[in-house]
Amino acid sequence: MAAQNKHTGETLGSARSDIVPPVTTPDDGAPEQTEDAAANEASLPIAPSYRLAERAMTFLRCVGTRLHPYAFALLASGALGSFAIRKILERAGHPALPLDDSFIHLQYARRLAEGGFFSYVQGEGYTTGATSLLWPILLAPFHFFGLHELSLVWAAWLLGTIAHAALAVEVMRLAKRLAGPEVAAAALLMSLGFGAFAWFAWSGMETIPFTWLLVRTARASAELCEPDPDKPPVSPVEVAFLGLVTPLFRPEGFLASGIACLALAYRALSKRGWRPRLAPLVPLGGPLILPGLHLLLAGHATSATTMVKWLPANPAYDHAAAKNFITYNVKLLFTSVLDGGDWSWLFVPEGHLFVVFAGTAALLICAIRERRPIHASFVLVLVLATILPCTYLSFLWNRVRYVWPFFAMHFVLATCLARVVGDGVRKFGKTKLPIASVLAGVFVGAVVVKLPRAVADLAESAHAIDRQQVKLGLWAQTHLPPEARIGVNDTGAIAYLSNRKTFDVCGLTTEGEAYYWTYGSGSRFEHYEKMPVERRPSHFIVYPQWMACEPVLGDELQRATVTDQSILGGQTMIAYEARWDRLGSGALPRMKLKDGTKIVDEMDVSDLESEKAHSYALLGGSDHDNTTVLSFPPRVNDSNDSEIESSFEVADGGRHRRQADQFVASFQPGRAAKLVLRVSADQETELIVRVAHTEVGTVRVSNGDWVERTIDIPALNEAQALVEVTPKNAAHLFNSFHYWIIQ
Repeated sequence: MAAQNKHTGETLGSARSDIVPPVTTPDDGAPEQTEDAAANEASLPIAPSYRLAERAMTFLRCVGTRLHPYAFALLASGALGSFAIRKILERAGHPALPLDDSFIHLQYARRLAEGGFFSYVQGEGYTTGATSLLWPILLAPFHFFGLHELSLVWAAWLLGTIAHAALAVEVMRLAKRLAGPEVAAAALLMSLGFGAFAWFAWSGMETIPFTWLLVRTARASAELCEPDPDKPPVSPVEVAFLGLVTPLFRPEGFLASGIACLALAYRALSKRGWRPRLAPLVPLGGPLILPGLHLLLAGHATSATTMVKWLPANPAYDHAAAKNFITYNVKLLFTSVLDGGDWSWLFVPEGHLFVVFAGTAALLICAIRERRPIHASFVLVLVLATILPCTYLSFLWNRVRYVWPFFAMHFVLATCLARVVGDGVRKFGKTKLPIASVLAGVFVGAVVVKLPRAVADLAESAHAIDRQQVKLGLWAQTHLPPEARIGVNDTGAIAYLSNRKTFDVCGLTTEGEAYYWTYGSGSRFEHYEKMPVERRPSHFIVYPQWMACEPVLGDELQRATVTDQSILGGQTMIAYEARWDRLGSGALPRMKLKDGTKIVDEMDVSDLESEKAHSYALLGGSDHDNTTVLSFPPRVNDSNDSEIESSFEVADGGRHRRQADQFVASFQPGRAAKLVLRVSADQETELIVRVAHTEVGTVRVSNGDWVERTIDIPALNEAQALVEVTPKNAAHLFNSFHYWIIQ
């Protein structure tokens, strides 16, 4: 009996009767065929060409069946993508991207195509700065086969278009299972017409492909546990695979791994054998792959991006400071971002917060009605995960891009709300009007009406990046020597287009620098003093206010100013020659040492290694308080603090707005000592100095540039003692740069 395709219902085993012609009796009187002869004729082998054609047609029918749900979405995404790309080309004149981070992915893709495994600079090793492992891998073949420089942007646009359509279909499928087919199409239309999804689909970023994987994992995992009897069952292999690879697109993919693990564990309860019981472990391996690579190839599991952007892993923020920052972000999320406020008005309808809360209640009602508690649970997990980006220091950066992967579930909430309200009105209002469809249409309209402005902003932002980072990257390619090494704080376009080595002052793509960036410019300056000469940049292309390290910036070579924008880190980015002659200029006190005396200990504020060695207490100081000061200080003539004029330029890193300084200093026991303080204040301040908890004197600091003052310390019996410096007036603050113990 012929087998049937379980998806299409078509007969698969009947092709032979169609291909082999029927046996006929010749008209010339030839004897009729016997039954054996007819049987032999029927058993003749089918030609390979016929078998190949049959398999090809079956494959095409299968592909057509699978792609059919995507047809409208692909058509809509293609049309919207063509419109967005045309707007970008009209503004920039060539392919352009709205974020410098997009070019970081292109640079990693190029290095992969050139044979460098996630090394950012040719000739240098592996870096941990790639937030997405798979996105550059997907782009790399396009570069390998000829799409270079800005042409590679077309590949990112193509993949973004496909992901945009696929995401919309997945959101619709989830909505259909919970809210029903009557309003599910609204989820599709909201996803297609949501300005943030459109903005990032053609931004060159990994945001939309990652969002698609996240939603697909949630949907497939839910259907594995609560299958649809009218559809083929979801394979546990697919769920395990999705949970494994989603974290390789973005670290937040650990949520997909957890969802897939729970679904596979639930399925294992009704299965026998060791394989179903081990299956939940597969997706749990996903979040471990990238840290494992970092540990193997870089020697540490934490990525530079995590250290710089994730508050719990940022070493410059203590627990209290991180908690306060996260609390502020959460408040901003609910009072502004989710409600179409100042940070999200471009994409989010005003008053959307009501839809979130009312839709959550409607989701629970729909879950009970449709008997889909697991579907609702996974949707709710991703809705609650909208809070996760609040733990990022960069929560509001780049059009609030970290929030949007979780926003897809908000459209499921909207359809559930439309369904519940519609059913309620029809039941109690005794009307046959399609209230649910009308309300769903209102939600669609509220989202789609913002789309034109979002696309316009996409083009404007791409034009801004093109006139600044791209322009300076191409300038560097033409005007800087091939051996140049460029210090950058936006490392994407300049590295990708200049074909010069780069030094990422933020540390995202230059190993070892993230730690110093997190603490502030003062710590970076002190770090540069100990850096080998060959590692130092020969030039800088930076925002001066972001670099915040004037002593290392030499002559200006070129600048790019863009005022009509809101996406750049600053209006003006400047190219400088690097200047290193000021390094070490603040290493010694300005006073003359008397014969027979020497410096026995040095506490260099902002020098992280020196601070650690002296158990320096940060006492809540932030990166904004850690700065570098360049001044022409007076020279101290003698121990009486008399000062003479000096033309010597001194640069020193320090910590500002201090309520107290505490550190452990070393002494030669049994001998009197002097403590030299390099400090400043914004108003006249008297500082009390204590050594080993005993007050040894006070110094007066006038407002203005830093000064050096000395305190006599009686002989101590210990080789080490705690030094404390506090203002006499608790309301006053001071700035500290350096301490020396002289004996």
